[in-house]
Amino acid sequence: MTAANQKIVLRSRPGEGENNAPSESNFALRDCPYPEVQDGQILLKTLYLSADPYMRCQMNANTGTDYLHSFELGQVIEGNGVGVVLTSKAENFHRGDIVESYHWPWQLYVTLDVGGLNCLTASKVDRKLVGTHFSLVHGLYGPPGLAALIGIREKGHVDPNANQTFVVSAAAGACGSLAGQIARLEGCANVVGICGTDEKCSFVTKELGFDCAINYKTESLEERLNETCSNGIDVYFDNVGGDITNEVIRHMNPNSHIILCGTIATYNSDLPYPPPLPEDVDEIMQSQNITRDRFLVINYIAKFPKSIKQLGQWYKSGKLKVRETVEGGLANAPKAFISMMHGGNIGKQVVHIAYL
Repeated sequence: MTAANQKIVLRSRPGEGENNAPSESNFALRDCPYPEVQDGQILLKTLYLSADPYMRCQMNANTGTDYLHSFELGQVIEGNGVGVVLTSKAENFHRGDIVESYHWPWQLYVTLDVGGLNCLTASKVDRKLVGTHFSLVHGLYGPPGLAALIGIREKGHVDPNANQTFVVSAAAGACGSLAGQIARLEGCANVVGICGTDEKCSFVTKELGFDCAINYKTESLEERLNETCSNGIDVYFDNVGGDITNEVIRHMNPNSHIILCGTIATYNSDLPYPPPLPEDVDEIMQSQNITRDRFLVINYIAKFPKSIKQLGQWYKSGKLKVRETVEGGLANAPKAFISMMHGGNIGKQVVHIAYL
C-alpha cells in the first residue's frame, strides 16, 4: 500500500499595482498521486522546504527576470528542498541518501530526474557537513550563506586595515544575519544592522555581536545612522531596497560600495529589478562614485565549494551563529512564506515536513 501524497499549488496570483502583497489564499493544498519512479529518477520523502523572497517574483505572470520562471496557475510550487531517497532508478543515488535541489516541489513525496542532462537538478548532501541538521542546506550552506560570503568578497571591497563601517538591512534575516557576522570576520570595524523589531535588534547585537542595531519602525533612521555611523558608511549590504536603502545611501562615503543582494521592499510592486533610485539619491551615487552592481550568487557557482568549506569552518568553530524559524507541516508552508515576506522570521525560514 502506497502512502498518501499532497502538494501545494498556486491557486491565484496576487493583484497588480502598487501593493500587491500575496496571501495564503493564493495557495491551495491538494491531494495528488504517489509518484511512480522512472529510469533516471529518484523517489524522495521531503524533510524540509525553504521559504525564500525570490519566490514572490515567481507568483507573477512575469517574474521580471531572465533567470526565474513563473509558476503556472494550478502548478505545484517549487523551491529549495531537501529529502531522503526512498527508491532509486538512477546511477550514484541510493536509498537513504540525503539529497537537496533548488527545484523541489512542495509535496510530501517527489520524484526528481537526475540522469543525463538533468544530473545537476539534485545533489547529495554531505552528512559530515550538516550532521542531522539537514535544513542548513537552505541557510548557512544555501543561497543566503553563499550570497553573504561571496557578495562581501566580490562586491564589498572589505579592507581589514581601513576601519570600515558595514551596514546591512534585514539584518536578522537569513542572509543579513550571516552577512553582518561575516563582515566582522572579514575585518570590518563597525557593523550596524537595520531591523524591524526590538527583538531582532537585540538578537543581532547580543547574540551575533553587531556593534549597533536600528529599529527603523520606531526610530529615526536618519538620526540613528548619524549616531552609529559617525564616520560614514563604507559598505552596504542591501536586502530590502526602498526608503531604507535611499537613506543609507545618503550616509555613504565617497568610493563606497553597495552589495545589491535583494529588494524585498519592492517585491510587491511592479517595479523592475533592480528598482530605480530617486533622482536625488542617484545624484549622490554618481557624485560620490558609489558602486551598486547587480549581484546574483548563481553567477559564482565555481566559488561555491570553497565558500561552503569556509562557512563550515566558521560555523563549527563557533565564529558563525545560525538561527532558524521553523514552521511544521506541508499545509503550513504558505503561512511560513507569507510570514517571511512580512518579516515574521528571525534567521532562515524553513518548513519541517518529516523526519527520516
